[in-house]
Amino acid sequence: MSLNLADIRLEYSKKELSPDDCLPDAVAQFEVWLNEAIASQVHEPTAMHIATVDDSGRPSARIVLLKGVENGQLVFYTNYLSRKGRQLAANPYVAVTFFWPELERQVRIEGRVAQVAPEVSDAYFASRPYTSRIGAWASEQSTEIDSKTVLVTRAAGFGLKHPLSVPRPPHWGGYAIVPDRIEFWQGRPSRLHDRVLYTLAADASWARSRLAP
Repeated sequence: MSLNLADIRLEYSKKELSPDDCLPDAVAQFEVWLNEAIASQVHEPTAMHIATVDDSGRPSARIVLLKGVENGQLVFYTNYLSRKGRQLAANPYVAVTFFWPELERQVRIEGRVAQVAPEVSDAYFASRPYTSRIGAWASEQSTEIDSKTVLVTRAAGFGLKHPLSVPRPPHWGGYAIVPDRIEFWQGRPSRLHDRVLYTLAADASWARSRLAP
């Protein structure tokens, strides 16, 4: 069955956006939109598409979950030895996208990343469910395995080793994204979408402008 993808289109019309509608601080404006997404019960409001670049300049991307907005930074957690972790070690910059179709909104964020303090990672790791903490030990993320049995066996072994208290693996922890460019996109009719761009100035203030769609 052939699909005519060219005929798939939606008309966006729920809200409008202008620079004058936005807060002076880009991260504060992001928190407003994030809270509205959560309150609207959009599907996976904290899911973010994060792109990294390897040492040859080739990009790769995946979905991770935002776990905090703290001190103007966006925090997520992962395996430091995973493909993304190795890429971030070589090139500590990311591009992130949030898409909330129920609100006809998109946010694009670019910036530098750094590992969070060990005690921050420890505190978040301790808050995770027991099985997730065991999984962080069991999974050598992004490496090839012969079968699912390998992973299940490793998880069982670490479960026996840590039946109650599970310490954080040294290869697992958080990253903080320090944004320097944030764009807010609001869908509008006739593809005349509203786009408001924030760029970080040398004095740490944010400049706002409108972009053509």
